[in-house]
Amino acid sequence: MTPRGTGLTIDCAATADVIVRALRREVERVGFSKVTLGLSGGLDSAVVASLAARAFGPENVIPICMPYVKSNPESLTHGKLVAVSLGMQPRVEDITRQIDLYFESHPDANRARRGNKMARERMTILYDCSMAEGALVLGTSNKTELLLGYSTIFGDSAAALMPIGDLYKTQVFALAESLGLPREIREKVPSADLWEGQSDEAELGFLYADVDALLLELVDRRQRPQALHDIGFEPGFVEQIRARLRQQQYKRKMPVVIKLSSRTVDKDFLYPRDWSG
Repeated sequence: MTPRGTGLTIDCAATADVIVRALRREVERVGFSKVTLGLSGGLDSAVVASLAARAFGPENVIPICMPYVKSNPESLTHGKLVAVSLGMQPRVEDITRQIDLYFESHPDANRARRGNKMARERMTILYDCSMAEGALVLGTSNKTELLLGYSTIFGDSAAALMPIGDLYKTQVFALAESLGLPREIREKVPSADLWEGQSDEAELGFLYADVDALLLELVDRRQRPQALHDIGFEPGFVEQIRARLRQQQYKRKMPVVIKLSSRTVDKDFLYPRDWSG
């Protein structure tokens, strides 16, 4: 059994307002007036697109749908649905050709390798758009994914700004409803759509509602294992998630620089804010 408390409840209107104001501040501070993001047809990217449209106007948001030949056709349909509902013109960049060409030389590659390659290919397209259009790249990862390492380094974790990176998945569901996103998006099974039939929760091995409740206690409230056991979390589940948090820390860090001088980039040459601020 996993305890289901009220700690994950958010004020959706206030949360949206904070994110919209932060988006404007952070994007404009570094000299951009437009943004781009991958629009997968899923919940997270739909929420980010909606918030970006509020922050900059839909005409200044470039949503890009990037299907693969084996992607669920529904993903592209839903991506376009979200864009149109927000007053945006979606772009479609099919990644099949470059992915299949690469793996012709690596026919033994398993689906995890192929999925990672797809995630990185999509991010290179977004960064090319960033260069061509002067649009800052927005990421669509949520807090649950970032903490569990359910992302691809230099793929979906490579964006310049993560608008919903401090919201757990269950909170993103609530925000999506508050934003009035299409029902088809809000009710679909969460999936990265990297291969046929993929489901986030099936791949992770637990429900978002369960892991979010635990992560809230572990991360935000800094509860120790015994305290978690006492309030009803199963010891095996607690240790599984604690181990995953430790193992995936490397994904949440910038590349480690081997220290040789007195002021090393990631160790001593540190500033709390960008100089541009």
